[in-house]
Amino acid sequence: MKVETFADLGVSEVVVAELAKRGITAPFDVQKMVIPDVLAGHDVLAQSPTGSGKTLAFGVPVVESLKDSDARPSALILAPTRELALQIVEDMRPLAHARALSIAAVYGGAGIVKQARLAARAHILVATPGRLLDLIERRDVSLSQVRVLVLDEADRMLDMGFRPVVDKIVKMTAAKRQTMLFSATLEGEVGRIAKAYTTDPRRHEHAHSAERKGDVEHRFVTVTHDGKVARLISELGEAERGLTLVFVRTKRGADRLVKRLASSSVKAVAMHGDKSQGQRERALANFEAGVVDTLVATDVAARGIDVAGITHVINYDIPATREDYVHRIGRTARAGASGVGVTLVAHDQTRELAGMISPLGLERELGLAGITSATSNRGTGGGGNRPRGGERSRPGGRRPSGGSGGAQRPGGSARSGTRRRSRASGRER
Repeated sequence: MKVETFADLGVSEVVVAELAKRGITAPFDVQKMVIPDVLAGHDVLAQSPTGSGKTLAFGVPVVESLKDSDARPSALILAPTRELALQIVEDMRPLAHARALSIAAVYGGAGIVKQARLAARAHILVATPGRLLDLIERRDVSLSQVRVLVLDEADRMLDMGFRPVVDKIVKMTAAKRQTMLFSATLEGEVGRIAKAYTTDPRRHEHAHSAERKGDVEHRFVTVTHDGKVARLISELGEAERGLTLVFVRTKRGADRLVKRLASSSVKAVAMHGDKSQGQRERALANFEAGVVDTLVATDVAARGIDVAGITHVINYDIPATREDYVHRIGRTARAGASGVGVTLVAHDQTRELAGMISPLGLERELGLAGITSATSNRGTGGGGNRPRGGERSRPGGRRPSGGSGGAQRPGGSARSGTRRRSRASGRER
């Protein structure tokens, strides 16, 4: 049977109607794959990129599987960052309320007493691992009745060092439960925890269709360390630029870069883990509204950001891994739109970068910047799972040379004027 609506997937009339109110009528591919299996009671492993619709892929069957008379909480959704937790609640709340279910988010950086009160009343609890463990240790929350468990962005939780905490949390849930795990990859450590947490799971791997990938112009600009700020200011001065997300590796680097831009009359706002929740929400709201068109963020803080209209992503600091490059550039060119991804590369970082992103098919763009492709650099900086700098929750990180600083002397550059279909599309929603 050809699936054209959520009703075709077995979704209830009340949830279908609520989705329709939000203009959501046709399910995305990942939703077609996942929802029937979850409604049938199977555990699910899903590899799916940003913007694929995976929040509703687990959100819809979660609300369908609960009744208002069920224990609180009966469903737990773990997410790596507060931004993603809040995004999940925003997407799921109307569906939950349509079925008389309550939903709440708990995360660090906000009052724990109020969160404890909301968590105790929630059928569906969306949580970051650290704050949830705090609530459990305070005996504010019990997971003994949780029979539906979702781990969203499991790869990122592992990257952030949450494996021990997640192990403790999972063991506290009901032995007979349904588990869903969503990740950018199902290999390596993620594959091992998937096997440990699930029973006979249905596995789905989903990539964006061509029409949803959009066009990304990948550009690599070689610079001196001292010339990075000046080059960034030049990029931000382009007439066709819209909302721009600038990535740095460290929280300190984000704040310092915003100050340097301000000294050159370029208005930007920083978002990272040391900002309060209110500061982060205001920064994101001002960015989304266009009040400030440049947001400087760390990789962790940017997780969960789903802002339409981002035309440019600029890697002020090169990413730590190939997956980070994909995550970053995937914030632009959403839903068939076009976008630009610019990476500033210091001369002593070119071999590392080339090795890191070699499988993404960007040899021509690298060549236009005078960067030798990774085929001649095998064994160097190949985008493996080495520790990353940045957020405090990432153990063992190192700060890259030339990060987020330097006087303002122009650096060299090379640009690609070609647009190509992105082979490094992002993931998550």
